[in-house]
Amino acid sequence: MSNTVIKAGLLLTPDGLIEQTGVVISKERIELIDNNETLPIQEGDFVYDFRDRLLAPGFINGHTHLYGMYSHGINAAPPKEGFSSFLDDFWWPEVENRMDHELLKAATAYSMCELIDSGVTTIVDVIEAPNAIPGALEAECEVIEKAGLRAVLTFEASQRMNPENAEAGLLENADFVRKHNSKDGLVRAMMSIHTLFTCDESFIRKAKQLSKELCCDFHMHLSESVFEPRWSMEKYGSLPVEVYEKFGVLDERVLASQCVNLNEKEKDILAQNGVRAVHMPLSNCEVGGGIADVTGLLQRGMSVGIGSDGYINNHFEIMRGAFLIPKAHWQSTSIMPAKTVYEMATSLGAKAAGMPEMGQISKGCMADLITIDLDTPTPVNSHNVYDQLVLFRNPENVCDVMVGGRFIKKNHELLTVSKDAAKEKLRFLTDRFWKK
Repeated sequence: MSNTVIKAGLLLTPDGLIEQTGVVISKERIELIDNNETLPIQEGDFVYDFRDRLLAPGFINGHTHLYGMYSHGINAAPPKEGFSSFLDDFWWPEVENRMDHELLKAATAYSMCELIDSGVTTIVDVIEAPNAIPGALEAECEVIEKAGLRAVLTFEASQRMNPENAEAGLLENADFVRKHNSKDGLVRAMMSIHTLFTCDESFIRKAKQLSKELCCDFHMHLSESVFEPRWSMEKYGSLPVEVYEKFGVLDERVLASQCVNLNEKEKDILAQNGVRAVHMPLSNCEVGGGIADVTGLLQRGMSVGIGSDGYINNHFEIMRGAFLIPKAHWQSTSIMPAKTVYEMATSLGAKAAGMPEMGQISKGCMADLITIDLDTPTPVNSHNVYDQLVLFRNPENVCDVMVGGRFIKKNHELLTVSKDAAKEKLRFLTDRFWKK
């Protein structure tokens, strides 16, 4: 069997930057890391000379809502005050409740273009489209598999519509898990609920029990704004993390998104139970949710990734948000260094997503790789590489994207999706969507 050999100008490993070093890829995984001159090349191997580029692991977008693309073309006026009002009076009735398979697939197709261009090789996507089930996950999966990205998909089950729809949401996840987690493919699945304020105790316990029976991860949105903690105190007399602990939900298979409004005790509980988290710096600002204490979670040893939340897919912008916003908020230049942010976008993000074999260039890891041009105005070296990547690179600097050793972007060209066709379809559907 032929291998793929990549010679790089710079290679970014967990131990740092190495010059004139490349990799040998065999059967979708990194087989060898060695100096360019001594990389073994056999007859029939595919050899790529990328010595004008930096070779790095692909980015992990740890939390997306791909249908969020429709909000980019909004021509309605959402409520200006209150997270609860934003959901009740606008986002649910005007966006999520109106999603169908066609809309989901079109938004997914164009999102694939932006994500791949941005160097993202893995996403964790959460659908909340109660009127698009059954089949919402399969509709999205079809597009993602064709694009060649790796993904963990889930449907955000809740009781906010009616009991029948709530049960259908759990079934949507269970059926998808059974089909996709039993085979070795690009797409995997997990169980998900929305929040405490849309799911009661029995429903949450049932969802968690299903995830245990199916041996899959469990996801929820957690304290995205002050609304959920206040609601939880009124309803249960305890904060959300304490409630989830009481319900027996928290363990190492839980992925909690947002985690913005937590007190110190809640952070301790999450860490003690091995819970993983995802940080959405830009969308938290956009909805007025607050600024998450990511440093506090990391210091407790938690695996924390970063995500777009269906807002802005440019992963470099998201990394810059994670880097800059805490500095302003806590008035400290030392908080959230570029290396930490980069790790959240790669190796830590992979662990948070439940995929520790991704997000790093190490022997045996999946060959989910990107190259970034080295035509920089200032030299890239071991002292500045993380700042260069997080602060001063952009999607147009991503030359190549590879998932499992297969190119899906090569020499700045998308290979698996047509950006023009995806844009035309999304523009048409968005215009029709907001004219209704």
